Amino acid sequence: MSEAESIGITADVLVIGFGKGGKDLAGTMGREGKRVVMVEQSDQMYGGTCINIGCVPTKALVHHADVRRPGDDRQSWYQDAIGAVTDLTTMMRGKNFQMLDTLDTVTVVTGKASFLDSTTVEVAAGDDRLTISAGTIVINTGSVPVIPDIRGLLKSEYMATSTDLLHTKELPRHLAVIGGGYLGLEFAAMYRQFGSEVSVLEAYPKFVGREDDDVAEVVVDILRDQGITLITDAKVTEVRDGSADTTIYYEVDGRPQTLTADKILVATGRAPAIEGLGLDRAGIRTTERGAIEVDEHLRTSRPHIYAIGDVNGGPQFTYISHDDYRIVADRLLGDGTRSTADRRAVPHTMFITPPFSTVGLTETAARERGYNVRIASKLVAQTIATHRARIMGDTRGLIKFVIDADTDFILGAALISIDSQEVINLVAFAMRHDFPASELGNSIYSHPSTTEGFNELLGTVARVRLPSSTAELENA
Repeated sequence: MSEAESIGITADVLVIGFGKGGKDLAGTMGREGKRVVMVEQSDQMYGGTCINIGCVPTKALVHHADVRRPGDDRQSWYQDAIGAVTDLTTMMRGKNFQMLDTLDTVTVVTGKASFLDSTTVEVAAGDDRLTISAGTIVINTGSVPVIPDIRGLLKSEYMATSTDLLHTKELPRHLAVIGGGYLGLEFAAMYRQFGSEVSVLEAYPKFVGREDDDVAEVVVDILRDQGITLITDAKVTEVRDGSADTTIYYEVDGRPQTLTADKILVATGRAPAIEGLGLDRAGIRTTERGAIEVDEHLRTSRPHIYAIGDVNGGPQFTYISHDDYRIVADRLLGDGTRSTADRRAVPHTMFITPPFSTVGLTETAARERGYNVRIASKLVAQTIATHRARIMGDTRGLIKFVIDADTDFILGAALISIDSQEVINLVAFAMRHDFPASELGNSIYSHPSTTEGFNELLGTVARVRLPSSTAELENA
């Protein structure tokens, strides 16, 4: 930084933000011989949210929590898990930096970027200033946690974001989670497995509210059976700290309630990270929700400036950021035909145990759209071909397919089961390529595997008589 502080840099491509889409694009363009500058505001975020504070560390902690045995000391196990995850992210961060730093055509600059005009960005690092001009600019700054306007919350010494918890070595005695979305429920399940008492406060009338009632009921039952307290219709009004814990004041149907905890996780969503970018100076428009406005090719209101990943207001998933990279790379190096309109059947997974994965339409949404719907659904414990789940010792869950009865195409699926985070990708692939449900049902799968359940739910060949007793089922 200091060597270039007074001269400025001119590049073919400037990428602001070291996240998944940005780093892949920088590497690709650099290997194509383009002069690339990657700007990242923190040396602790090389590689982006996913490997540092998102997918990798949180799912690693889920694994460490799941393998804790009843006799293992909670605090020491948790502390060791945090240490192991820190080592993992440190290693991956270094490898991500090296991936770009070893390319002669790519320069990594650490500092805070702000537009001076539509082609020039100033990067600040302490008192140093560096100007970078580029013909193509890609904004990949991600998102930041939203802290709701609740009296006393922001100033509470017990309040934490998910990022904060990843660096907290003391296991909470009682973790209160404000927000019952994917992030909130994943952390709730994880910390309960580590041994914390956990309560989740959800403002809406039901958890997993976008799913069908039968699917949501199975998810909620799993979490409640784990010992998590789930509270719906909870309007949090105040947080008041004490000497050793904090009291959360909330209302349910207008009735005042309180909850005492020694840690509060705020899991009420994330907002695009645009503060300080100086977008107005570049003439870049934003949406009403504060995201950078883009077209189907991820171009902003300035066609030479792109916005990829969380900052453009799309689905906040690493694999969406990676697909954003492919769209922009196709604009810069290919025929430019790839777009967000090509996306079909994007899968999602909530990493509770067992994981909960979905793709496509729910039954409710499919019926509302006028489809002639056929449902193939079964509890995992009642499915014959669930040897994998029995081997793993966890037969909780549900497998549900929503099928267009007129075409036999899969409209959507919800899988709550061992390995669902992998299996859902096969379902999504079938949906994207219009494979009939019966094609999945009559395929040959390895044994024992979770996909064998498709034979039972979706197959069209004649089946043997179903077991009529538990003994028969266990011997199947």
